[in-house]
Amino acid sequence: MLNYYVSEKEDWALEFYEDALTGGTTNSAEVLEESWKRKKEQNWDFVIAVTDLPLFHNKKTIVAEVFRKENAAHFSLPALGFAPRYKRMRESILQLMNEIYYGTTESDRQKAEKRLQSKGDRYSELKNKDAEELIGKRIFERISPLEREVPEDNRSTDVRFTAKSRIGGLVRLLSGMVYANRPWAFFPAFTKILIIAFTTGSYAIIFPTVWQMSTYYSATRGILVSILTILALVAWVIVSNGLWERKRASNGSFLRKLYNSTTFLTLLVTVIMYYFILFIMFSITVLVLVPPGQVEYNISTSPNLGHYLLVSWIGTSIATIIGAIGAAFEDKEVILNSTYGHRQQRRYRMIQQQREDEETY
Repeated sequence: MLNYYVSEKEDWALEFYEDALTGGTTNSAEVLEESWKRKKEQNWDFVIAVTDLPLFHNKKTIVAEVFRKENAAHFSLPALGFAPRYKRMRESILQLMNEIYYGTTESDRQKAEKRLQSKGDRYSELKNKDAEELIGKRIFERISPLEREVPEDNRSTDVRFTAKSRIGGLVRLLSGMVYANRPWAFFPAFTKILIIAFTTGSYAIIFPTVWQMSTYYSATRGILVSILTILALVAWVIVSNGLWERKRASNGSFLRKLYNSTTFLTLLVTVIMYYFILFIMFSITVLVLVPPGQVEYNISTSPNLGHYLLVSWIGTSIATIIGAIGAAFEDKEVILNSTYGHRQQRRYRMIQQQREDEETY
């Protein structure tokens, strides 16, 4: 693809190197310096750093930057947003290499554009055929568009790709950080809570009280109770596992708020998944095990599917509260590893250890 997208005259060879610094600092300049140092040590011609750091310029979310004098570029993975990333990452790397190789001026871009257009559709999966776009325009890019900037007041940065809107950029970044936390990876840690909640909830729906309550429940009340129970479980998991970021020297106020928002949203997605699965389990249970005659005796009317689903809904909310009270994780490390702040602290320690080792030797 580099032959196609950049130049077929070169003999391309790719090497990959992972460094804790690309995710363990709040300063993008440190990442760049380490990248340039690595390029020099390995005798590379070009270097592109991929980081999960949130990057900003004048409060706007940075997606990528090009430093042509150093034959270098970097891009922020979470800035790609909560969307399938593989193709977006690939197109970003190809475009950044194109910018470095041909140059960033208007005439350079026209030259690169002309070459791209002459290539046809050799790789149909590459949506980006525009020499001034970082990635092809998909649905997410239309909702939160990117813009290409050529800074005039910055001697090092030749091109910067940012989110066009500050609010849109924050939404893009937060959703990308939630995606990086992998909410679905949290779910196995909830298995024990799910079992406790389902066991106690199943016992509760045998008795007529829950069925009688359902006759007084409106949809508004049901939604309100659902929201409160979901938030209660999220809050309890955060508090009981110490997931809330506190002020420390390694993070600023804005970054701390960003990490905490990401932790909250990640857990919210996980708990909603948990709530939905619990609801399905209760629905199947009441439909299979509770006979219509028993339901009619409890609510004094002929039952229909709505009655069964409403009781399952109430039972799910009650069981979620019980789950929140008994929320204890056998493998706390799974929870911690799925939060940005904890991963950052672990990387800080790794970097510090590396530097101490270098000083020793």
